[in-house]
Amino acid sequence: MATPSSKKTLMTLYSSDDCVFAHRVRFVLEEKAMEYQIIEVDLAHKPEELAELNSYNQVPTLLDRDLAIHESVLIMEYLDERFPHPPLIPVDPISRAKVRLGLLRFDQDLFAPLFQPGFSPEQIKTAKEQIRSTMAGLSTIFTQQRFLFGDDLSILDCAIAPLLWRLPILDISLPAAAKATQEYMDRLFQMESFKRSLTPAEKAMR
Repeated sequence: MATPSSKKTLMTLYSSDDCVFAHRVRFVLEEKAMEYQIIEVDLAHKPEELAELNSYNQVPTLLDRDLAIHESVLIMEYLDERFPHPPLIPVDPISRAKVRLGLLRFDQDLFAPLFQPGFSPEQIKTAKEQIRSTMAGLSTIFTQQRFLFGDDLSILDCAIAPLLWRLPILDISLPAAAKATQEYMDRLFQMESFKRSLTPAEKAMR
């Protein structure tokens, strides 16, 4: 893992202090040890330039020189390709496809119902139950490997870590039998890059 002293290349991230999607990007930026500045966006009073950079007028939006990128997964993939050390996406096509399928599943089945508008209470309840069962079911895997895609941190871990951090405020608890999953979560939360990614609002969630 890179260290803060090796940070380089100043970028600007339009973020919100409790946005789970912006949190993903901050985690990757810190893991890559990038130098970046944050523009905190009040979602009720968004700055005019955000709409100019992102036609959806949403956070996170990353500005790197003349390039503006939005959507957290696209930003994370861009950062990994632009700054390949430490690598977060596998090199071989089959493994890359598996990782991207995992990201798609996370966003469609877990993140969207909980963090985007338009979902019914029943859909939200189903998503919470799915998170609980999915993470409990992964406990067997975490007895054999440290992270979701092996023994090295991947973009999958960076994508789901902000959701796992929010389990208490989502009123989601894991069964006692899922000890290995809890240990996995603790590994993520103890990473210096993850700690640095937390805003004061996020620190107050636990």
